[in-house]
Amino acid sequence: MSTPRDYDSNPARFRLGAGLTTRHLTGGTSLYAHLAARLRHVPRVLDIGCADGALRAELPQVVGLDASFTMLRDHPAPRLMGEATALPFASGSFGAAVAVNMLYHLPDPLSALREARRVLARGGVFVSATPSRADSPELAEVWRPALTTFDAEEAPELVAAVFERVEVERWDAPLITLPDAATVRDYLVARFVPPERAESASREVSPPITLTKRGAMVWGFVAV
Repeated sequence: MSTPRDYDSNPARFRLGAGLTTRHLTGGTSLYAHLAARLRHVPRVLDIGCADGALRAELPQVVGLDASFTMLRDHPAPRLMGEATALPFASGSFGAAVAVNMLYHLPDPLSALREARRVLARGGVFVSATPSRADSPELAEVWRPALTTFDAEEAPELVAAVFERVEVERWDAPLITLPDAATVRDYLVARFVPPERAESASREVSPPITLTKRGAMVWGFVAV
């Protein structure tokens, strides 16, 4: 099933998760820094589901698009409100399109993938990032990721259905350390666990806990 979109009704949940990742990342570099390093020479990049501008902070040529007014108002211009399934841009407008942790919000991610393909120029590149259904196994006794419409296990096949060539970068490493029960609670709340249950679950584990983060970046390439 698709993951709920609560960015206007409960923006604190998203911001809690984003801040926690920034503060407690103990291995590797940030996802956005990695993307920026690969896309820095692309003259125009569309960030689909841009939120409040994490990619734009790393990559100044980003154009942001989001369906959430609350998120979008904090994103620097240029930015535009819109849906991933009906992008308000002409065909061939961008050299790259990015969709980080957002395609699982859609009942049919293929429709958004086709739209991303449409707005890319010849030789363009699309990249999505999404967690695995086996993410954070150290918390398996109290929480497991819900099945979604676009997880790391099925994303490569979905992207390959639209793009001519696909590359997959997977991560499976101890990357985030939760130092105390309060941070465990916040981590769970950011993943849609009700606050009361998250509070209870945080007392069922023994921090500090280093979480194995699992997921994938899937790159789709348009022929020249």
